[in-house]
Amino acid sequence: MIFDIRPGDPASPVILHVPHASRELTAEARASIMLGDEELAEELDNLTDAHTAEIAARVPGVWEFRNRWSRLVVDPERFPDEREEMLAAGMGAVYTHGYAGRRLRSSDPDRDRRLIEEHFRPYARGMTDLVGERLAAAGRAIVVDVHSYPREALPYELHGDGPRPPICLGTDDFHTPTAIVAAAQAVFPGMLLNTPFAGCYVPLEYYRRNNMVQAVMIEIRRDCDPAVVGEQLTAFVKAIS
Repeated sequence: MIFDIRPGDPASPVILHVPHASRELTAEARASIMLGDEELAEELDNLTDAHTAEIAARVPGVWEFRNRWSRLVVDPERFPDEREEMLAAGMGAVYTHGYAGRRLRSSDPDRDRRLIEEHFRPYARGMTDLVGERLAAAGRAIVVDVHSYPREALPYELHGDGPRPPICLGTDDFHTPTAIVAAAQAVFPGMLLNTPFAGCYVPLEYYRRNNMVQAVMIEIRRDCDPAVVGEQLTAFVKAIS
């Protein structure tokens, strides 16, 4: 299985999406990574979204969609058909380079296509299906994308020179209503919008097509207390549900 779903209240529209919490690698992914154990551990330390699984687990009543594997297998939030900045940096759907530009894998388009077919597409379909189920059950779906980031910018961050608040709220002008932003501002002290990361995750089937699919990204600075953030996230979810 590529992902795990924790069922929530049948009437809840909220899905906590936790894509980067795992450190686990498939045997094929580990074999393709050209690093020793210590170097690999360093990559995982920097690229795994620390505390996000723990924080999400503290929030009752919501649906949770969690990636079972590390983003070093496949990153489910890097759309493979897009020509984007992160692809140019070797961090597209299948990473060839790590957090500081270190080479992780050789270039192998056939391997990348296989990983995308075996991991990315089933993951995207699972998330799309869950969003559709919440739409049918609750009349709307709210994807809360849960990430974390370090106090100091990592080398791979292409826009990491701005403020790094305790909570960064990533928004989209089509999928993030002002009421969701206001609810976040009420429960997350010191929160800033779209710095150091911007945007939020919406399955492509719904992106810019259905505004009843709402979304926001919660980026948590890693020195924040997970218990406190869990309480804040619970209050936020209650306010938007």
